[in-house]
Amino acid sequence: MSYNVKKEKEDAISERKEFRTFEDLDVYQVAREFRKKMYAVTRQLPDLEKYDLGSQIRRAAVSLTNNIAEGHGRYHFADQVRFFLGSRGSLQELVDDLNVCDDEKYLQKDEVAELKKEAWRVLGLINGYLRYLRDRRASGGSVIREVSDNSAENDEALALLDEALSAAAPF
Repeated sequence: MSYNVKKEKEDAISERKEFRTFEDLDVYQVAREFRKKMYAVTRQLPDLEKYDLGSQIRRAAVSLTNNIAEGHGRYHFADQVRFFLGSRGSLQELVDDLNVCDDEKYLQKDEVAELKKEAWRVLGLINGYLRYLRDRRASGGSVIREVSDNSAENDEALALLDEALSAAAPF
């Protein structure tokens, strides 16, 4: 192989995005930015809501990114699916918290609409990652590392994943 061809191949490989940690995942990066914005929302709440609704928003926002991180760190397919579904549930909870902020006039309607738009983007990325997990599992890919083959648990996780993705909005 000539030097130029080898150099071009090495450059192409180094340009390709490789995932080393959960922090490299697009879904995590976008969810992290959304979490920061939701924390900013809590600073805008009236004193009446600083501890109740504010605390609830902060817990759900942290749960969103924590579940992505923990799910990525799990080697068992069923655990990965469960944690990403948990992340999705926390995101839905945050959307409901935005509805509270809208209903109670804690935020401007346009701010709520923009935050919801960002939430739906995060949801699309979570669903995309769940599809990726499902497809890698179906194709026998090696990305999902199993410590044991508990077929019943994996079948249950696949059924749960298929049900969740079929109910999801297309992104």
